[in-house]
Amino acid sequence: MTTKNPPSHKAVSATSKGSAAHAPADVEDGTGVIKLDPWLSPYKSALQERYAGFQKWRHTIEEAGGYDKFSRGYESFGFHVSDKGITYREWAPNATGAYLYGDFNKWDRLSHPMQRDRYGVYSITLPNNPDGSPAIEHNTKVKITMIKPDGTRIDRLPAWIHRVTQDLDVSPVYDAVFWNPPKKYQWKNKAPPKPASLKVYEAHVGIATAEPRVGQFTEFTANVLPRIKKLGYNTIQLMAIMEHAYYASFGYQITSFFAASSRYGTPEELKELIDTAHGLGITVLLDVVHSHACKNVLDGLNQFDGSDHQYFHEGAKGRHELWDSRLFNYGSYEVMRFLLSNLRFFIEEYGFDGFRFDGVTSMMYTHHGIGFGFSGNYHEYFGDGVDSEAVTYLMVANDMLHKLYPNCITIAEDVSGMPTLCRPVSEGGIGFDYRLSMAIPDMWIKLLKEKSDSEWDIGNIVYTLTNRRHMEPSIAYCESHDQALVGDKTIAFWLMDKEMYTHMSVLTELTPIIDRGLALHKMIRLVTHALGGEGYLTFIGNEFGHPEWLDFPRAGNDSSFHYARRQWNVVDDHLLRYKFLNDFDGAMNLAEDKVGWLAAPQAFVSLKHEGDKVLAFDRGGAVFIFNFHGSQSFTEYRIGVPSAGKYKVLLNSDEEQFGGHGRVSADSKYFSTPESWGGHQQYIQVYIPSRTALVLVKV
Repeated sequence: MTTKNPPSHKAVSATSKGSAAHAPADVEDGTGVIKLDPWLSPYKSALQERYAGFQKWRHTIEEAGGYDKFSRGYESFGFHVSDKGITYREWAPNATGAYLYGDFNKWDRLSHPMQRDRYGVYSITLPNNPDGSPAIEHNTKVKITMIKPDGTRIDRLPAWIHRVTQDLDVSPVYDAVFWNPPKKYQWKNKAPPKPASLKVYEAHVGIATAEPRVGQFTEFTANVLPRIKKLGYNTIQLMAIMEHAYYASFGYQITSFFAASSRYGTPEELKELIDTAHGLGITVLLDVVHSHACKNVLDGLNQFDGSDHQYFHEGAKGRHELWDSRLFNYGSYEVMRFLLSNLRFFIEEYGFDGFRFDGVTSMMYTHHGIGFGFSGNYHEYFGDGVDSEAVTYLMVANDMLHKLYPNCITIAEDVSGMPTLCRPVSEGGIGFDYRLSMAIPDMWIKLLKEKSDSEWDIGNIVYTLTNRRHMEPSIAYCESHDQALVGDKTIAFWLMDKEMYTHMSVLTELTPIIDRGLALHKMIRLVTHALGGEGYLTFIGNEFGHPEWLDFPRAGNDSSFHYARRQWNVVDDHLLRYKFLNDFDGAMNLAEDKVGWLAAPQAFVSLKHEGDKVLAFDRGGAVFIFNFHGSQSFTEYRIGVPSAGKYKVLLNSDEEQFGGHGRVSADSKYFSTPESWGGHQQYIQVYIPSRTALVLVKV
């Protein structure tokens, strides 16, 4: 049931070299990372032991045919159609017998027994009907029933099934569907080149409509992709795609790992979404959840073959006490095959360009980060608190992806600060391309929640934005889906609160609260974008200051969709001030396109003036100037610049088209003076109004 590969995702040989960023170290014993960070020297033996664990798995996989063959489990397990019929295979070692049943045999549990091999894999082939048609009709329900050692019978959904559906009017339990459409999706576009400056639009298809219901793939393709393109984001991170039983889980309680969520539409419609995005030059990442799985039994992996330990650790080790979910046994051969094949499947079948790995902190530590405060001391990252099997899995997954798909992008959601997380596996790193800078949104919320403007510590803002590991790329963001959820507030809501309901019309008074909110919303985004990392991320709707929080339908809100949507109407209404924030967001990304600051080395901070609340730095040849002061503007303000010449305004947050006051002329020119200032040998003098950010470039 596999479809034609997107032409740009043809896998390369597993022996091919990766990209230059992942060039192998001179000696591959896991200690190459020490060259970049000598503070790792005391942990040399731990690094070698970690790398030896990776090499052991790599050897095991090589004996099984290498990455290319081992990660194609989806081509043998599950349902597959050939000229001879339909073959179904399932691994269920604890079962003493298994039978396939469904609509095709009128739900007869005994008429289609499956054969077991010595590895506990059950299989059956259903010959085609006399007229040549498949024995199971497209879009009909199927199940597997198994016999446990004690003789009792259990019914399950096939673990590798490509589609499951849910009818909440009947039951919350999913049904497995045999998906074999007569017309396969034909790919039209190649994936774009790997972005040098990653600008990520984090999106959830279900909430991407203004109507109080679940949004559809087709609507996202038609209505949201053009918005993302216009805003200048070159990458989409799609959340909640892997099938999950509970909508309000935000997609983090996966039940069927190889099924794209049916609540948004069909697999072909998801392929069309990704194909269309590629045609627009947009890279598409999947928010993949391999950190845990839903504990559902009837429609999940939990106790699939009747045992507690098939895919997961047995007992307490296999359960996450906060998430109430199951934890994978990453040391298991079949679990490794299942998870690696899952990654491969979404690239080959759907054309995804990479992954954001959820819950990496939970994976890497035996305490899962629960009640543990990371201080940054290196002993926290090596030793008994580390789940070596999970870390090894992440190394194997990254190594496989980057060897088979050199342009693949992997992002880690990690709050611990694990060193080497984003260094190549060949050096002894874990192999991710980027990590999320999760301390940055916490800083902004803390400032807005607890400090007055005059108490903002410019030095601490700079420290938080620049406190990242050298040569380990980070993705900076002011707020993601976490900050949009009910119980928290978005930055826009922290800034403007109830006045967003009464004074966002251009026909109403520009109150001090709205004026401040608009100005700081833009400045916070720009300084995070320019200073905070090697990539940037926003969450759908937050770019224009979405007026309300996010709350999925659940028992606590009478199953309401009122807050599980995006109010595009407010940004499309030219009489509302949301358009100013939206337009600035697009201008900010456009400015980055011209400068390329995300791909440039870290910024040089030339000024942090606590009294004036002025911050200045340069990156990628551009000069960034921020005046966070609430009332004081400055004339002839000296700013050090990296080179002599004439500078002009590339971006000005105070422009009237961005809801500002137009206090800086777009035609302003600034001539350098040859004198040492702010760590540079040249300076310019600028007019920098209160609550304004300027980006200057040389003419």
